[in-house]
Amino acid sequence: MRAITINEFGGPQVLTEAELPDPRPGPGQLTINTTHAAVGLVDVFFRRGDLAGRPDLPQPPFVPGLEAAGTVRELGPGVTGFRVGEPVVTLSQVSLGGYASVTLAQAAMTVSLKDGGIDPAQAVSALPNATTAYLALTRVAHLQEGESVLVHGVAGGLAATFVAVARSLGASHVTGTVSSQARIKDTGHLGLDGVFTSDRFVKDLDGRLVDVVVDPVGGDLRTASLDVLAPLGRILLLGHAARTPDSPVTGDELWHRSAGMLGFEVGSILRDNPATARPAAEKVVGLLTSGELTLRVDELPLAEAAEAHRRLEAREVPGRLVLTV
Repeated sequence: MRAITINEFGGPQVLTEAELPDPRPGPGQLTINTTHAAVGLVDVFFRRGDLAGRPDLPQPPFVPGLEAAGTVRELGPGVTGFRVGEPVVTLSQVSLGGYASVTLAQAAMTVSLKDGGIDPAQAVSALPNATTAYLALTRVAHLQEGESVLVHGVAGGLAATFVAVARSLGASHVTGTVSSQARIKDTGHLGLDGVFTSDRFVKDLDGRLVDVVVDPVGGDLRTASLDVLAPLGRILLLGHAARTPDSPVTGDELWHRSAGMLGFEVGSILRDNPATARPAAEKVVGLLTSGELTLRVDELPLAEAAEAHRRLEAREVPGRLVLTV
């Protein structure tokens, strides 16, 4: 198979194309003839070695790519509910392997697209992140009907999916922040009730409080979010895209504010509890079928994986990047 490999940590240039043996599925697994592979900021973290200290994550050499779409190639022993040739998409799998013409996946982390007529580029861009949004909002933030939501970095691929998912769960008001005035135009398709720049959102909210803050950004933005959080509000921590560290927040400060900061890392949760993946995905797949969830997607060929990573690091991506195989 054709694959993009990382043989050492480093810049985009360490992404190199290679011919590797085709993987064969074991029990509970299947292989996919890949047509589309999502490229996300976490792929950059893997490539640079930002997460190298964690023993549960792959070390070089490896094939990156958490999410892939395509058609079922082969079923492993004991796998039922799929047929060869069926269109599918994987959810976020820490085993990686998506930047390849053949992807090995856990059947429990794979969702059929046979009945929805969903474009595979949209599916691989939106469905895994929408599943993350559903799990985070229902299992961690416990979003209640009628509550308000503020989504930081809402022009990004993960954060953007929270808008439609929050609406589907009954959120009454969904606003977002972006890094600059120039990025506001990249959110027009999301149906937000308001968009603010991250340096002015506290002032522009003008005393209006929110019940749930979705924060994949971190840094100073995370601390500032406490100033717009309603009593019994929750800040949902989903990542750290900021180039600055968090400011310390004490337990006493959260106590006095009647507020919570709740972390959610979907990769480790689904790795340890794979049975939760597909039911959550099935809750949100209808948002793609109906068009309520649509992301801006730019496509590049697999051989240009290094260019995709360069664009991500340069923050030149208004939406999601997908590699076509």
